[in-house]
Amino acid sequence: MDEKLAAIEAKFNALTEQLADPEIANDYAKYAELAKQRSDLEATVEAYRARQKADGELADARAMAAGEDPDMAEMARAEIEPLEKQVAALNEQLRTMLLPKDPRDDRNVIVEIRAGAGGDEAGLFAADLYRMYTRYAETRRWKVEELDESETGIGGFKEVIFAVNGKGAYSRLKWESGVHRVQRIPSTESNGRIHTSTVTVAVLPEIDDVEINIPPGDIEIETFRSRGAGGQNVQKNESAVRITHKPTGTVVAVQDERSQTQNRLRAMSILRSKLFDLEQSRINEAHAKEKSAQVGTGERSEKIRTYNYPQNRVTDHRIGMDLYRLEMVMNGDIDEFIDELINRDQAEKLEAVA
Repeated sequence: MDEKLAAIEAKFNALTEQLADPEIANDYAKYAELAKQRSDLEATVEAYRARQKADGELADARAMAAGEDPDMAEMARAEIEPLEKQVAALNEQLRTMLLPKDPRDDRNVIVEIRAGAGGDEAGLFAADLYRMYTRYAETRRWKVEELDESETGIGGFKEVIFAVNGKGAYSRLKWESGVHRVQRIPSTESNGRIHTSTVTVAVLPEIDDVEINIPPGDIEIETFRSRGAGGQNVQKNESAVRITHKPTGTVVAVQDERSQTQNRLRAMSILRSKLFDLEQSRINEAHAKEKSAQVGTGERSEKIRTYNYPQNRVTDHRIGMDLYRLEMVMNGDIDEFIDELINRDQAEKLEAVA
């Protein structure tokens, strides 16, 4: 581990020197690229240097504890145990930092929420989840951009697609992919019976065109009028875009009431993400028997969470965690679930490389 850390520190120092070069400082694109590389290494280097410092202090304390001065030896012995704990904690932190990272973690995401079983109640809960993720994004200072929606007519969604733009969006929201189940008494239920409904959430990282090549002959592009708010806001020209990927039958529609060119670019971005997701799902399925992860695969068919309104309880089935503050969760307070999912995932990866 120390060899890897020393190599990372050497690269960090080299990047620091390069950024001080006036020629590089005048090249904005190059400077930004190197600055990002340095920023990605900074936390690991700081932890490594803190561990080195603690190692040195621990060695000094042990030497003093073995010395002839009884007073100094007693003081040194009192310092040994806290320093040993500090070194152990820093080593654990560094092992986690050296785990392979998902290169998509810093990407923006496209989120698709679709009503599942449960009719109108599923549509209403789809709208609740959309509000939950919007509020969560606000706490992270991420930008939310609605791309397409299909309403139920009573305040719910058959489907809503939106983008979340912000550093680290995929690293946290990717844990939300799967089936979300709600148990509650619908407003339309006259007998007070609890109904169970489901909503599917898919979180897709935005994918560059160089990562997914889509031949022009593989797609069919149609235009149509965007749905407006009525009156003067109704689009009179065909600015909305629908793209069909013929080999897979994947369909993407975007109608955010701006220009047709912008809608087409956004639709292609969503299509690339969907095709990438299909390929990843195929790979995951092929390796399913070899996988041992316990926190879930993120597959859309997997039930990941239940929101039980009568008991004020939200349960994440992947980690067996119950939170008895449903209203706060629905207001976007989902970090405790996500943090624990990340911790469990890291623990399994550490165990696998131990």
